[in-house]
Formats: sequence, structure tokens, C-alpha cells
Amino acid sequence: MGVIGLLSFVQNVCPSACVTVDLKEMAKEYQEANPGCTPTIVVDAMCCLRYWYTLNSWVQGGQWLEYVSHLKDFIDCFRAAGIKLVFIFDGVVEQKKRPAWVKRRLNDNKKIAKIFRFLKANRRQPGRAMFFIPSGLSTFSRFALKSLGQEVFCSKQEADYEVAAYGLQNKCMGILGEDTDYLIFNTVPYFSISNLKLNQLVTVTFSREILCDTLGLGMTDLPLFACLVCNDTIPEDMFRAFQRKCMSSDHPKIQSYNKKGNMFFAVANFISNIPPSHRSLEMLERLLPVESDMTLLRTEIESYVLPEQESPWLSPKMPQSQAIGDEQEKAMYSDKEILQMAMEQHFRGENFMICNILCKRETECSNTLEDEDDSGLSSQALIYCPLRQHIYALLLGTEKDSSGACPTVKEWYVYPGNPLTQPDIIQAVDLDIPGGTPSLRTLWLTKGPEIQEQRYYVYLACFHVENSVKEFQALDGPIAVVCCLLVYLLLQVHSLSLEDLNAFVAQTLCLQGKSVNQLKHLQLSEVNSRAVHLGFLFIRGIITSMGVNSACGFPFQMDDLMPWKMFDGRLFHQKYLKAHRRCSAEELLEGNVSLLTQFNHLKSLICAVCTSRSRTIESKPRGYMFLPENLVRQDPYFSKPHRSHLNPPFHYQGRRHQRRGSHSSGFRSQHFGRGHSGRRFQPTSRFPR
Repeated sequence: MGVIGLLSFVQNVCPSACVTVDLKEMAKEYQEANPGCTPTIVVDAMCCLRYWYTLNSWVQGGQWLEYVSHLKDFIDCFRAAGIKLVFIFDGVVEQKKRPAWVKRRLNDNKKIAKIFRFLKANRRQPGRAMFFIPSGLSTFSRFALKSLGQEVFCSKQEADYEVAAYGLQNKCMGILGEDTDYLIFNTVPYFSISNLKLNQLVTVTFSREILCDTLGLGMTDLPLFACLVCNDTIPEDMFRAFQRKCMSSDHPKIQSYNKKGNMFFAVANFISNIPPSHRSLEMLERLLPVESDMTLLRTEIESYVLPEQESPWLSPKMPQSQAIGDEQEKAMYSDKEILQMAMEQHFRGENFMICNILCKRETECSNTLEDEDDSGLSSQALIYCPLRQHIYALLLGTEKDSSGACPTVKEWYVYPGNPLTQPDIIQAVDLDIPGGTPSLRTLWLTKGPEIQEQRYYVYLACFHVENSVKEFQALDGPIAVVCCLLVYLLLQVHSLSLEDLNAFVAQTLCLQGKSVNQLKHLQLSEVNSRAVHLGFLFIRGIITSMGVNSACGFPFQMDDLMPWKMFDGRLFHQKYLKAHRRCSAEELLEGNVSLLTQFNHLKSLICAVCTSRSRTIESKPRGYMFLPENLVRQDPYFSKPHRSHLNPPFHYQGRRHQRRGSHSSGFRSQHFGRGHSGRRFQPTSRFPR
């Protein structure tokens, strides 16, 4: 993240800029210098996810209760030292960083394929070298930290800018993260999360002053330096010719280090020999390739200038904080009262996926641990598409425009066969309920018990279980959420079996009585690749359910939708292995007779709803999970066509595409045209009417 190669340069070329610090001692010094003020560290949460998730198990779907316990320990260490933490999460992917985002997603696809090859060959979890962050970790971390009483924000623009600005404006003790952009911003000290020794509260801070002294630059020159040596936004090859020209000059420090180090010194030397003015910047902009945005350098330097700061390289104009403008004025949604509410919830980290859809009609989802070679299980991006279409209908309505098209959303979702060269254009789909889809004003602004009942009904309608309101209302919140999700999955994915249902229900019930220590010491006889895929499919379902809950006006408390209330990866894996060995219900429930009645009731409810929707859940042949390839010819479910890398979601035929029919998905074969910015399709409902 940040400036490519800068961290290595600092560590190897100017190691004196890397200073080991004791945060406890710094906190005491801060309090002495600022009486009555609490020493505060602002945390770039996205940089900390790998540091936080150090649990032994990661491939089965996430050890969520254990993870929350680890977060609590992290917070307690700082609290004991009198240090307050403020967490800021990424709230958007800015368009200028979309190419970098896509590149990472495509690289992650290769890593995931490698993980599944290992799982099938070895039937055990890979080593930490192949570690892949569990799906939804950033989303769930946000809510976990809030539940632990922490101050949490979601950014409205690039998170590193807001972290740097928050630290400066609130006179924080420092920033905790892992992004070299914090060396470029003129803000408070930058502490490294990767070097943090938690029990001692000792880490490394990087000195901007020493970096500037080494390069021969002023602090206000660093943003231009970051642009010319290339950062996350500016491609490495954009200034390659310029960099080579700088390196060809005769400078005593050049040729003393590796190629990257020499280039840094050469570019810094060039900058130090030109006057810092907007005219100099205009001269540099003429070096950009002809097809480039000629204001790129100006825009990038502005992105490093914090509120109340100025840059000598820019012409005097509106400060950056004002130039960004009111987000509401840019938004595509016309109801400003609703938009204001959504943005406030977003900033406080209280809703999910709502703000970007209302403001930009765009959303994204990164990689999931799913096996693209499993013909019986599609990608979560495709399985949950109809559910998202109902979310879009709730947020944007379904009123057609002059061309007869419903509102659409650009989706950047990762799934096998998607090159991510452009977004999919997904239409909103109306709910099939009396009166149609209610308006956001009704769901969000109306008060009283009747509207809360309507919110609950609409939530169930998104999963097409609205005819069982009384049965679901009789369940505890997390259990009701799980049942909605399992009904949806069973209707969407016809390769799911009674054994899969048994495993999901049993692990949900057994989780209620488990301690962190018990979950930590669960033993697995092996790791099954299909169970891994199912575990993460369920986790993505929980995340999508959070979007439904947010759009409906929170019929459930968000805490009811957290995975530590309903899912543990290792526990599910254990139940899956036992269920497919045809263990009895008593054994699945660990001999807890008191759970048996509830287990049978939930299964009966789920199966009854599925049957009413024309889906009968059956057992699979014994040994099914171990020999899926051999059973493809035997199993009636596998005799139907499925989407996979062999049967891709989009069958290209020149400039027109045809959605392949699929028994498991309920899609009918139909044509759709290419929009100006992506693929467009409007699937029919996957549910029988």
C-alpha cells in the first residue's frame, strides 16, 4: 500500500528513520504535555486485519467468537496503558484505485485456486504461508469493535486520508497502520502495526524528518515525490521514462544502492533543483503520456494535502476539505433526508452497503474462499444476486425510466470467469408482496409497532419466506436469521442435501453453549474442500443479510446478525463431517437431549417452507462428500446443468450474451444487451410463485 518500495528504502537506506518506541512511555509524555487530554491513537483498521486474525484456523470459515476475544485482548492492552483507540475502516473504493483493486482481486483468485488444490490433495489446512483472510473480516471487525465499546468510523472517501486528517485535527498521539502513505502525509507520528509487540506495547515509528533529510527534500515536497516514483494510483510505467532520465544525471548518491533506491535519490534530486510552484508542476504534467489525464499530478498532490494545509506546488484555491464538497450534492439519490440518514449511519459504521448504492449506485465484493471446480456449488456472487436485487429495489425503487428500464446498480463482484474489466449492471427486482415494494421513507422514517412488523415482513419477503411470519417471530433473532438464510440457500442451490442442513442447524444450536476455549480446542479428522466452500458461502450470506436488514430499517438488531452468534468455522466443519457419515441427531448435538426438540423443529420449519416452494431436501448417498467426481454421474442433482468454470455465468456470443439456464439457479435462458459500462441482465425470479 502507498508508495511502491518506500518501506524497503527506509529500512535499508535510512534505517535511522525507523525508531523503536514504547507506546506506554509516549502516552505518559503525551499526558504531561497535554494535561486533561487522553492519549489517542487513530487506527487504520484495514491495515490491521492480518495482525488481528492470528487464529490457528482460518480456512473453515472463520473462528468468530475466538476472534472477538482476541480483539478484546488487543483493546485491553491499550486501555491498561491509558491509551484510547479510534478505528477507521474503508468505506469506499475510489475510482482512481479501481485498477489496483481489480489487480489484487485477480491475483487473489490464483491464490484461492492454489489453496483448494492443496485441500483436495492433503485434506488439511495449508500453512500460514498460504493464509487468506476470512471473508467479511473487515465488516465483522467493525461491528465487533463497536460491541466492545470502541469508537468506530467508516470513511466517506479514501480511508488513509481520513485517518491522517483525524489524527492531525484531533491532536492524536499517532497513527497505527501499515501504509507508506502515512510517511507522505504531514500528520502525527506513524506507528507500524506489523512491528507491534502487544504485551509490551512496543513498536516502530517512521520519521518523516529523517526521510526528508536523507532525500534532500522539504516536507511539502513529499506528495510530489510520491507521485513521481509512483503510488497506488499512478501506474509504475507512467513516469518510467522520466525516472530513467533523472537517473542518467550525475549525482553522487546515485549508483550507491539498488535500482529502486537509486531511482528515489534521482527523482528527489530533480525535485530539489526546481522551484516549488504550480508552474513547475504544469511543466511536469507535460511529461505525462498523451492519453493521460493532464491534471493527474495536481489531483494526486491534492489528495495528500490535509485540511488547513497548503502545498507550494499547487496554485492557491479552495482548500482540499472544501473542494471535495458535500457528498450529498454528488449523490444520485434525490431524497436528501434519507440520504443524510444513510450517510450518518455509514460514517458511524452502523449499516452495510447502503451508502454506496444510494450515492453512486455501485457496490463491490472481494474474493471468497470458494472452489471454482465444484460444479455443484456456484459462486456466492451469483447465488446471492437475486437477494441483492431486492435490496436494490428497496433502496432505489422499481419505477421504470423513459426507456422502460428499472433502476440498476454497478456490481464489482468476484466470481469465476469474471475478468473484472467492467462492472455487471444489475437491475432492481420488485418484491412479490401485496402493495409491492414499500418506499424507504415508509421503512426508515415511520415510527410505531406496526411499521416494525412491516419491516420484519419485508425482510422475510426478500428471502421469500413471508408466508411464515408467525413461525419466524417465535424464534430468537439469530436463529430466525439463520433459518431465513438456509431456506434461501436450499432453494437456490439444489446440490445442498439433508446432511448439509443437519450440519448447519446442529452447529448453530451447539454454538450457543460453547466457550472460546472449547471452540479453540475442537479437533477435526480432516478438512473437506466442499465444507470449506459451504462455510464461506454461509458467511457471505450473513453479510448479504446485513444489507437486507439495513435496507429494511433494521427489523433485527445488527448484533443478531453477527457470526459469533450463529457460526463457527471449525464447529461447522466438525458437524459437516459427522453429518455426512450419517451420525445420529443425538451425536450431532453432542448428547444434549434438550436441543433435540429445537433441532427437529427448525429442520421441520425449513423443510416445510422449502416444500411449499417446490424444493424437497433429500439425503445424498453415503460417501458423497468424499467422492463428488464419481457421484456426478450417479446423483440426480448433478444430472442438471450447473454454473461453473465449465459452464460460465455469461456465455459470450459476439456483442450479445445469453444467460445459461440452470435448474439449480432457477434462471431461464434469455438475452440481454451490453450497457455502456458493463454487462446487463435481468434474471427472472429464482423462486416459484
